[in-house]
Amino acid sequence: MNTRALNLIRRIFRQCFCQQRSPNHLSIVLTLAIMTVLAGCGDGRPARVAVSGRVLIDGKPLTKGIVQFVPIGARPSASKVDHDGHFKLTCYDGGDGIVPGTHRVMVAAKEILGESKVKWLAPPKYADFRTSGLSFEITHPVDDLTIELTWDGGKPFVQ
Repeated sequence: MNTRALNLIRRIFRQCFCQQRSPNHLSIVLTLAIMTVLAGCGDGRPARVAVSGRVLIDGKPLTKGIVQFVPIGARPSASKVDHDGHFKLTCYDGGDGIVPGTHRVMVAAKEILGESKVKWLAPPKYADFRTSGLSFEITHPVDDLTIELTWDGGKPFVQ
């Protein structure tokens, strides 16, 4: 419950029980208090839907990396990619999903080998949602979304 709702309940309690009021006045005040509390029970964040799936590169699971879904005008959601290519998106906390809508997607998969060396496990173009060419329309929960990447004949390389 948020602070505003708690303060309202305290004020209503004082008005109802610390001052003489008519029974009709008390029922109106209590009804308004209950409506205010119920309206304030959400987390104040936009609606989200659960999304999970797998990342494949040339048909095989990507074994590490990060996936990020970037909507227009809302908070992005992200997830680590596990050793089997699975991910579960989080927007705010705990795998709460993504804001429904169209999302551009980035998949960054690389190993840091030293101060100036990086081994790319997926082509660098996928590491930026503006260049990845990946986009998904999400309107409802999805637990089997597949993101397919390709080396287009290339292979992991060190840069």
